[in-house]
Amino acid sequence: MELNTSKGKGLKLGVNGFGRIGKLAVWHHVARKYFDELVVNIGRKAGNSIADIAHYACRDSTYGSLQGYLYGHNSKPVIGDLDEKNGTMIIDGVKVKFLRSSRNPRDIGWANQGVKLVVDTTGIFLDPTHAPDQSGGSLRGHLAAGAEKVIVSAPFKLPDKEMSFPEDVVTTVMGINASEYDPRRHKLISNASCTTTCLAHMIKPLLNYFGAKKILSASMVTVHAATGSQEVLDRLPKSGAKDLRKSRSILNNIILTTTGAANALKLVIHEMEEIGFIAESVRIPTTTGSLIILILNIQEDLSKEKIRKELLNDIYRETAENDPNGYLHYTDTQNVSVDIIGLPRAAAIIEGYETHTRTAQVCIDLGQVPGLGKDIILALKDKVVRTPVTQAVIFGWYDNEMGSYVNMLGDRIVSVAEHL
Repeated sequence: MELNTSKGKGLKLGVNGFGRIGKLAVWHHVARKYFDELVVNIGRKAGNSIADIAHYACRDSTYGSLQGYLYGHNSKPVIGDLDEKNGTMIIDGVKVKFLRSSRNPRDIGWANQGVKLVVDTTGIFLDPTHAPDQSGGSLRGHLAAGAEKVIVSAPFKLPDKEMSFPEDVVTTVMGINASEYDPRRHKLISNASCTTTCLAHMIKPLLNYFGAKKILSASMVTVHAATGSQEVLDRLPKSGAKDLRKSRSILNNIILTTTGAANALKLVIHEMEEIGFIAESVRIPTTTGSLIILILNIQEDLSKEKIRKELLNDIYRETAENDPNGYLHYTDTQNVSVDIIGLPRAAAIIEGYETHTRTAQVCIDLGQVPGLGKDIILALKDKVVRTPVTQAVIFGWYDNEMGSYVNMLGDRIVSVAEHL
């Protein structure tokens, strides 16, 4: 899909947080030029002057320089007109204003800045049930401060698993369930996570082809690049810490951790409620470029083509070719993680070379099937049913920062802005 560079009716975009996702979101929207102005809330003093913020804004240890990102080998300096008093600068023709006083969303004053749409990239405010005056801040504080819509660059987290989401809350993944966003009703929108985004685009084509009833179980492991939540060097755990591995150095360790992708996936693909699913995560010492290993157990239909590598790859190849947004990519090339860094809008890159299948006869003891009457079981000649089940292993790459997540977040932001 071509980058939508149409103007956004004089709209300003508010960005809360200027870490990994916040900075790269600024890069994306400076390039896209849909918004007339970006207002970035840092919420604190940074460096010694606005020049130090500009120094940080135009450099990235993973993606290089901002001017290189924008113009490649024809790059030139793109930041100028620094104004310390007003906290502003011009980045490639786009005015960017930095707020440096309030960390609590309700105190930011979006209305005073003329901002209706905010993307919160802090990863701190994730509970959509918290009131605007919640101690420490909340997402609804942005609404109290004048924003009309808030997009969150992470999955929502409820304090109690039995709780339901408020009526004005929705979780979407572009290309999967983006249409579930109702501009008349929804005020808080989660863009899910980078892992959920990739996973959704990996599993949706298979659900469309086989149906949820044929997929008996599923599991995944994401081999995930480091994030800002991890320690550079070993550190004493915080008081009450349950996971001691989070305080260990990411520079020289493979670290087992958790992921909420399984729960978030059910919010964007409702058929997953019918399928037993397990999701795990392993963090590795790379800056970006992650991989999902998806394992499915699919019941064979004897009247149809056998489930083999070629069939699965054809499903993904055809889906990718017909994807109007270009979010799903398919490749027969042998890749390593750096090969997919920065690839625009690639929610998932299926590495067809490594797709594997293995079919086996699964034995089901009918005597152990709940609800099957004893008289029926006694009348059966053979109380054990054998059915062919194929286990499939599929590999999907994703750039968990810019290439996949931030670019698709940009599409979500613009699609919400279109209805303001």
